[in-house]
Amino acid sequence: MKAIYGLYPDPESAQRALNLLERAGSDLGFKDRDIAVLSGEPYEEYGFGQRDHKTRMPWLAALGGVVGGLSGWWFVSFAQKSYPMISGGMQLVTKWPDGIITYELTMLGAILTTLFTLLITARIPDWSGRKLYDPAISNGKILIGVTNPPEMAREELEKRLRAAGAEVVKNFGN
Repeated sequence: MKAIYGLYPDPESAQRALNLLERAGSDLGFKDRDIAVLSGEPYEEYGFGQRDHKTRMPWLAALGGVVGGLSGWWFVSFAQKSYPMISGGMQLVTKWPDGIITYELTMLGAILTTLFTLLITARIPDWSGRKLYDPAISNGKILIGVTNPPEMAREELEKRLRAAGAEVVKNFGN
């Protein structure tokens, strides 16, 4: 992966850079999804802090819970019907005791689905080999850049990143 990015000292200059890159994307030959934003803390009041806020994680967690609950209920019912015991006229498959196991497997399904969704969306582990990061992010800087930019647009991108107030503009993966 190749990238060009700027490190910004404050969220206002980072927002200016993001606005410049979003307006210049079609002119310079990159898409909106190629814009990278990394910071050490959340800036939810700025537009770059809301960039990746949409997630399917709650829906996937609910689906994992439903699958876990149904499989738990099926497992308990199957086990009780496969090895029947003399129950003295009571139901073979009971609701309340089986409900406890169903509840536990519902939670297990939701938790495991949430964990796997988090790992996949956070790209952990990074199978591609190289991840865009700069140690200055840990010191409070905000990284705004473009991943895999067209070669012809690199100089113009560097100029626009500096015009927005970047302290440093760097190339990654060259």
